[in-house]
Amino acid sequence: MIIKNNTTKLIFTLSFLIILPFVQKQWFNLYSLNINDISFYSILYYLSGAICPSLVCLNSLKNYTYYNFNKEKIYSIKVIKGKRLLFIVAINLIFLSYLIVDYTYINFDLIFNLFFEGINIPKPDIPQLSFLIFLISILLIIKKSRFLLKKIILINFILISLYLWHLQINNISVDDQFHIYRYFGLDDLNLINLLILVAIEISFYTWSFISYKTNLSDWIVPKPQKGDVIPFFNIFIFYFFIIIYYSILT
Repeated sequence: MIIKNNTTKLIFTLSFLIILPFVQKQWFNLYSLNINDISFYSILYYLSGAICPSLVCLNSLKNYTYYNFNKEKIYSIKVIKGKRLLFIVAINLIFLSYLIVDYTYINFDLIFNLFFEGINIPKPDIPQLSFLIFLISILLIIKKSRFLLKKIILINFILISLYLWHLQINNISVDDQFHIYRYFGLDDLNLINLLILVAIEISFYTWSFISYKTNLSDWIVPKPQKGDVIPFFNIFIFYFFIIIYYSILT
């Protein structure tokens, strides 16, 4: 029954995301008829830019944050430990921490470029970046601060989405002055924003699996089973529809 209810909610949400951009286009057409004045449809169109990012954050917070895994003592060969585990932990921590630091920098860079002309935030140099990555890594190891970081990431996503919505509505061009412009060589800033979040979601899930309960203190992690791969597919399916939403909207 729970699975059926979750499937129904997912289908409803994805259907809503497919229909929403067509509705927003109609609001935009009505808004364009009297673009110089503030009207009901202009306010509605502006506010509609927060609908999809809010759904993304609510879904991520509910389904892609508080993971639970089957924790059993394993005395077989199907475990990861020793130097191999150290390598996996180090790579995942550094990669996830770097994404969080850079994603946060993108947010502040957009704020200052859009609303505080003439003030540029210098990108962290190697020593500063190393310190920030180390600090975020420590916070990721602690369970409570890890969840707090995830919430901050989702707030960061909403803010960046709203800035990009503001850019789109006001036809503000983005050049190489903006840090986000340098990602992946893509022109679609919404796609860049989504790809960074998806990378964080996948890395966060991987880290949640590695650091689950006493895995790190015991310094032994069970190898992923078939059921542990399902969240990856759920993440890809959900964000695939979010990409479709932005593709239709633009």
